[in-house]
Amino acid sequence: MRFRAIQLLGVLLVLILAASGAVAQSDAHQIQEILKEVVQSPPVADFQVRQYIVDHTAPPPVVPRDATAWTAEAERIRQHLLNDVVYHGWPKAWVDAPPKFEEVGVLQGTGYRIHKLRYEVVPGLQSAALLYEPQALSGKAPAVLNVYGHVGKEGKAVEFEQKRDITLAQHGIITLRLDWLGFGELSGEGGDHFFSAHLDLVGVNEVGLFYLEMRRGLDYLYNLSSVDRNRLGMTGLSGGGWQTILLSSLDQRIKVSIPVAGFSSLRSRVEVKDYGDMGDPEQSATDFLKGVDFTHLTALMAPRPTLLSYNAEDDCCFRAPIVKPLIFDGTLPFFKLYGKQDALQWHENRDPGTHNYQLDNRLASYRFFTQQFGLPLITNEDGVASEVKSYDELAVGLPKDNLTLLSLAQKLGGDIQRPAPTASDRAKLQEAVRYAPVEIKQLWTVGITKNHGVASESLLFEMSNGLTANGIWLRAIDAREDAPVTIVLNDRGKDSSADAVSEVVNRGEQVLSLDPTLIGSSWKDQNPYMLAEMIDGVGERPIGLQTAQLVRIAHWAAQRTALPQVRVEADGIRSQLDALIAAAIEPQLFSKVAVHHGVKSLRYVLDHPVTFYDAPEIFCLDLYKEFDLDRISALAGSVEQGDYLESAAK
Repeated sequence: MRFRAIQLLGVLLVLILAASGAVAQSDAHQIQEILKEVVQSPPVADFQVRQYIVDHTAPPPVVPRDATAWTAEAERIRQHLLNDVVYHGWPKAWVDAPPKFEEVGVLQGTGYRIHKLRYEVVPGLQSAALLYEPQALSGKAPAVLNVYGHVGKEGKAVEFEQKRDITLAQHGIITLRLDWLGFGELSGEGGDHFFSAHLDLVGVNEVGLFYLEMRRGLDYLYNLSSVDRNRLGMTGLSGGGWQTILLSSLDQRIKVSIPVAGFSSLRSRVEVKDYGDMGDPEQSATDFLKGVDFTHLTALMAPRPTLLSYNAEDDCCFRAPIVKPLIFDGTLPFFKLYGKQDALQWHENRDPGTHNYQLDNRLASYRFFTQQFGLPLITNEDGVASEVKSYDELAVGLPKDNLTLLSLAQKLGGDIQRPAPTASDRAKLQEAVRYAPVEIKQLWTVGITKNHGVASESLLFEMSNGLTANGIWLRAIDAREDAPVTIVLNDRGKDSSADAVSEVVNRGEQVLSLDPTLIGSSWKDQNPYMLAEMIDGVGERPIGLQTAQLVRIAHWAAQRTALPQVRVEADGIRSQLDALIAAAIEPQLFSKVAVHHGVKSLRYVLDHPVTFYDAPEIFCLDLYKEFDLDRISALAGSVEQGDYLESAAK
């Protein structure tokens, strides 16, 4: 009898709920199965972003009518890149500081000596260098600034780098070998180049530090009494090749330049089938490639002698046949303007043909340098191998408390003092994130289900700028079509939002689980951080693109339900920032912003630290300098208290 009574009570309860308009209940497992659907395939998403970058890549420079016109245009480009990009945010006193080098020891070689040098890049950050000086100097000698790329802890002690330094010194050429940020004596925790993005966040362009480090070396060489200023050269492999074209193109004190396998046109980098050619953040530095490409930098070398060395079967990046059409063929006409077409030369290495600065490439560089410096040709490296020294022998020694990329960003972040809020803050925020409204060009309904009381629609939002967002719209089948709607965002993608989505559905509301560009299952098995850095490079901001998608889709959701506002629920730092910025830009559109697993301050990103790999959108130039989350939240209005990660906010 008791069991029968319980059954009757259950039936009665169901009838009561039905009569009251209650909706069927979902569970997270059921919702999880729906959210697993890949609405847009990863290859298509990847292609769309690459196409977006290509569409924003500067076309090759137009060859002007004469050399005078190009000389003027070249100077305009240099001043723009230096003043508006490279030195953006950096204290003028640091930029204009004279070279500060200290000699800490001397090593003797056969026909040359090595001076160990320590020098200041910026206050608190020192680097190491080696000056290879010919034993017997007669008058002023030519000099070469030697830089290297991604060579690991060995740094300036790498064998093929030493051989180049020694050979040049033995043949009467002064050489200065610089360590590079993150490598050699500057390697270690906090030195990874992807921490340079943290510099952007606190308001100084990442590329500025890399530029200052090598420019200090050039300043030192230029001021040496033994150096012939009219015979100054520079060379390096890979990241060293990038350094070489950057400094050589922007500083005309470099008279002869030999970048080796260090760069290509941005278009060529995007077109390769994988991410091998894309480089570190500083190589696509924020705003550096807005209206300018590496084709422009190569053209800026005209009419100074330049040897472009690339490898036929490069197994890292910048394979010769891919690079040549735009970088060599496309810039030769600029040298012809000056009647100096022979000053631009091409060397394609086939032995070994992989990513290298081995003997064939070195002999080509020796030949070019000696020809331009008016010296006897260097034809071999006989006896040089026995001169190679160990890492410990060449170590200069840097302070134990020497700053790194990360700790410099932390220090600069701690010095930030923001002005009082003003009425212009909303416009300033839009400018910081490069917010540009978009339209929904096409809404694709790619799937529909009705199962176990829940209806779902799989939606692909094709936006007017060529990018897409995708999501799944869910509601209880019996829910009203004008029921309130929540947009759910999750750093790990919509397939990680089952609990939040189920909770909204069970309240009788509607929900859109949304993945903006660069987030979610469309990027499964591929990290889009390389593409994100290129978006920054061409002058856009990933966070701005995502925010524009969220704002437009929120308008669409409100129109669909005939409601004035929608609610947003964000899980994770990336989604938190998307939601808060969207609500700050259009506060009347959002009823509430709920945050889970967010942070109270962007200071958390610096102190823990969050990496560029994991959250590329948040490293937006000037964002933390101008706005912290409290300032953005004040613009947004209704922000629900959430469960925050432990934050080091001050």
